[in-house]
Amino acid sequence: MNLPTKITVSRLVLVLLLILGLFLASLFPEAMSYTLGDSGILLTNLVAGIVFLVASLTDFLDGYLARKRNEVTDLGKFLDPIADKVLVDSALIYLAIPNPMQPGALRIHFLCLILMIGRDLVVDALRQVAASKGVVLAANWMGKAKTVLQMAAITLLFLNGWPFSYFDGAWPAWLHVTDFLVYLATAVSVLSGAVYLWQNRRALGVRKEG
Repeated sequence: MNLPTKITVSRLVLVLLLILGLFLASLFPEAMSYTLGDSGILLTNLVAGIVFLVASLTDFLDGYLARKRNEVTDLGKFLDPIADKVLVDSALIYLAIPNPMQPGALRIHFLCLILMIGRDLVVDALRQVAASKGVVLAANWMGKAKTVLQMAAITLLFLNGWPFSYFDGAWPAWLHVTDFLVYLATAVSVLSGAVYLWQNRRALGVRKEG
């Protein structure tokens, strides 16, 4: 197992630790409800946000090293998207569920959650169809931009919008700076999925005109 693949595996371990930690926190909500000062950040969410951010950075690191060292492997290509999807989707689902210990916290709107996860399901289905025909579909730059925006938005949500919360804390619900970043991530996610489908429509048996 080469270094990039080891980093990918470490991301999977971090994802499992993140999910397990959030699950245990949900079993002891009163003991884990400590808020850091007037920031509105739960200690559990701060720790979860740090773990998520570190795991997100490994996503860029393993890909960079694999390309630079020419160590792209089938195992790495198999594990990398799994680690990414589990990391992002588990965080999205957690952040969409209202937390009784943090009633005023920023959340992800369920429509954004459905659109982002639904987009990934459609794209993954397209890749499976293409793979069954022996065709490998490469990711485009919009997909990478989507991933960056999602990870940035999720990190800010774990931090309850900090540091923007110092000036937009009194703004109407769903209209905070972090909310708009979530909307932007959702829009880019849907748009990148649509472009990806259009660019690779031949994999579905749809011929290009002309």
